[in-house]
Amino acid sequence: MVGTESKYLKENASFPFCKGCGHHHYVNYLDEALTKLNLDPEHVCIVSDIGCIGILDSLFSTPHTFHTTHGRSTAFATGIELADGILNDSKLKSIVVIGDGGSTIGLLHIVNAAMMNIDVTVLVANNFLYGMTGGQHSHFSPLDFVTPTTPAGNIVPPLDICSIVKSCGAQFVKQAVVTDKNLSSIVAEAIRYPGFALVEIFELCTEWATPFNKIDGKMLSSKVQFAEEDLPALRKEFSELYKEKILSVPLKKSDDGIEQKYSSPLRGTKRIVFAGTAGEKVQLASYLTMRAAIGSKLHATQKNDNPVTQGSGFSLSEVCLSSEEILYTGIDVPDVVIIASADGLKEVRANGILQRCRKNSLVLAEQTLPEFECGGTVLRLALRSLCTGSRASLSAFAAFNEITGWIPREAMNETFEQKFKEKSALYEKDIASLKPALAALLPKGVPV
Repeated sequence: MVGTESKYLKENASFPFCKGCGHHHYVNYLDEALTKLNLDPEHVCIVSDIGCIGILDSLFSTPHTFHTTHGRSTAFATGIELADGILNDSKLKSIVVIGDGGSTIGLLHIVNAAMMNIDVTVLVANNFLYGMTGGQHSHFSPLDFVTPTTPAGNIVPPLDICSIVKSCGAQFVKQAVVTDKNLSSIVAEAIRYPGFALVEIFELCTEWATPFNKIDGKMLSSKVQFAEEDLPALRKEFSELYKEKILSVPLKKSDDGIEQKYSSPLRGTKRIVFAGTAGEKVQLASYLTMRAAIGSKLHATQKNDNPVTQGSGFSLSEVCLSSEEILYTGIDVPDVVIIASADGLKEVRANGILQRCRKNSLVLAEQTLPEFECGGTVLRLALRSLCTGSRASLSAFAAFNEITGWIPREAMNETFEQKFKEKSALYEKDIASLKPALAALLPKGVPV
């Protein structure tokens, strides 16, 4: 039971851990460390993992707590810290509470945080096994360690998490036994450190480890290699480095910036689906449409889809264009669907796009495709014979845009010239061929 003096733990909190489990000390020393630092609870975020140690969330009442999936707590904490460090005031202290199982599963997340020097503190509760799920061995289990999955003793050398993160540039790396009386000071020092910090805390699992192995304080102490070390010169924390090296540097003309020098007359939001065959520049068509729209002071989003294979099967792209900020990037009812091939038709049938079309939805379809049911207005065009498969999607939208004027012609032409150089003349020829045919097919009652 915990007394009422803590401003972080719940009053008289009842710990849920097994009798004798090291997690009791872990939580108390974490609370003591926060108390020593006298941190505003609003500036503390405890990010927990799956596992016995992860159930400490409910013990804390005032700090932010964020419970994540197994092995992913460091990744979530990294995102939280980057958002605060780059977009906010950098006051937040993110603390990862994770076991040896979660550390194994999420090892690359820990490695990345160490390499980037993100200001997160990772407190690894190492009891050498998976305590929550039945005592299975972990990659931190010592040699000859007996568990239900290694009844004859572990024969695989354990990972050394401290050496791993030190090799990744981590500078604050320490180890301690959970019963060490100075553990709260070590944890406080780690939290205070302005960059990535990791403390490996050796513990006892009384349910699965001690009944089958000779574990005592002496054995745990023998595991400590990185205790009191002089810290090397500070590396710059990633958020500070990012603001210094990236955000403070103005875009150069060679950078892929979009100059907004045109103005679109479009008001409201238009939703366009491009559907075709992989390798036929379907997603490029939507990307260039989006660039031209942004250059015309519109908001624009792009969402792509294709099979696991990149060069075969369907290719799909959804684009939203709007005069207002786009808060929802999905397309429930499309305004325009461009179907350039049989692969594209198969996919928009399968994913329900055609069924979601309404009367005012326009479907610009390659004329050789078979008949298909659709709630919108289908306009069949000789896209592939006039434009070739690789130009069909972009040319179809560009010809349609010539009629609607959603994006100024100058913005589209400039985008073509930047991307295709002298080959942009091919698209001009496509548009000249498609535009009159499309204009003749457009129903008068369908607003564009």
